[in-house]
Amino acid sequence: MPERVGFIGLGIMGWRMAASLARAGFELTVYNRTREKADRWVAEHGGAVASSPAELAERSDVIVTMVVDGSQVERVLLGEGGAMEGAREDQLVIDCSTIGPTAAREIAARLAERGVHFLDAPVTGSSPKAEDGTLTIMVGGAPDDFERARPVFAAMGELIVHAGPLGQGQMVKLINNAVAAANAATLAEGLVAGRATGVDLDALVEVMAAGAGGSAMLDLKAGPMRAHDYTTLFKLEHMLKDVRLCLEETQAAGTPFAGAAHAHQLLTAGMGRGLGDADFAALLEAVEGLAGKRL
Repeated sequence: MPERVGFIGLGIMGWRMAASLARAGFELTVYNRTREKADRWVAEHGGAVASSPAELAERSDVIVTMVVDGSQVERVLLGEGGAMEGAREDQLVIDCSTIGPTAAREIAARLAERGVHFLDAPVTGSSPKAEDGTLTIMVGGAPDDFERARPVFAAMGELIVHAGPLGQGQMVKLINNAVAAANAATLAEGLVAGRATGVDLDALVEVMAAGAGGSAMLDLKAGPMRAHDYTTLFKLEHMLKDVRLCLEETQAAGTPFAGAAHAHQLLTAGMGRGLGDADFAALLEAVEGLAGKRL
């Protein structure tokens, strides 16, 4: 039988990831800071609601966390009423949040003192792939822990990569997202440049898609950018956090990442425009503001 799984964090991604685990047949206990959301999830998908992370840990063999940042991961695992209050030796914690390698290693070390294993396993793919269980999952941690977690990963993801030791899943995710943000920024600038020079944007997008200018960001974001439709698949605020973490790590390593730094500035400007909860395609608004042109 599958191990009992506790899932903490039922946001845009977590809700769908937990649903994938339920469809795969795992016995699931969920916890969310807002109890009403957890109750709604159980009404739709079954399972049980825990009143605290500690209670969830008592009912689980494997604990999955999917929250916003390192401070939230630390709080739900190690804070008052946190999962470690109900933990047992040899439990496995899988953190699917994006918190950076430094925070992941620090939290893993504190859990290891209690005999609890830890994998950093951030995901990419946004809400549509979370919905159908085809996320990409990059994992850092011990090989034995990775193999133990493989059935859990298989329920939520399509491409599952063991990136190396603790923290390496986080670093792969940060670089990936920084490149994605840089691509989105370049796309926004290209579209605005096309508009400013009188180019037919349908023709521009068609040619770029067929040539070297093509990218996943072109496929995913050109339409929403042109429509100024920022329906949230991945929050601008969260992309800004990921790019910031990437720049902190690469700066410490003494390596440049100019494209990511430029995207960071545009995302920061988007936050200043009150677009933190919008999709990160809204960085277009900052580009339009700099150019004085609107698509």
